[in-house]
Amino acid sequence: MSTLAQAPAYTAQPQGWFARSEAWLDSKGKGAWIAAMVLGFIFVWPVGLALLFYMIWSKRMFNRSCRGAGRQMSRHHAFSAMRPSGNSAFDAYKEETLRRLEDEQNSFEDFLQRLRDAKDKAEFDQFMDDRAKPSDASKETEDA
Repeated sequence: MSTLAQAPAYTAQPQGWFARSEAWLDSKGKGAWIAAMVLGFIFVWPVGLALLFYMIWSKRMFNRSCRGAGRQMSRHHAFSAMRPSGNSAFDAYKEETLRRLEDEQNSFEDFLQRLRDAKDKAEFDQFMDDRAKPSDASKETEDA
């Protein structure tokens, strides 16, 4: 492995202006890249276009830094919620509250299922009524 790949963004080694600019934008995050691209389009459109192509080519536009952060954070919070705090009174309170919330969630899901079932039955009854009306009308015309 070369030492250039291991070097941090800001080093004492001489770098070109492009490498320094790239390192500075990388240190500021994806928002800085997007801002530079927008400003490039506003002031000199070929610069903005070049930055857009560079971001796509180097996969900076689609990197995982923004997408993965939310999943990691929610996984961390879920783990810390289940971890005991060391205070038995608080742990008992937390366990009771979580149990109560699970019961409420189950009750709500049952309520939603009953609503769906009632809606399905009403729609089916409406369908059967609509289907029966034309056959009633056809019987009346046959009788006449």
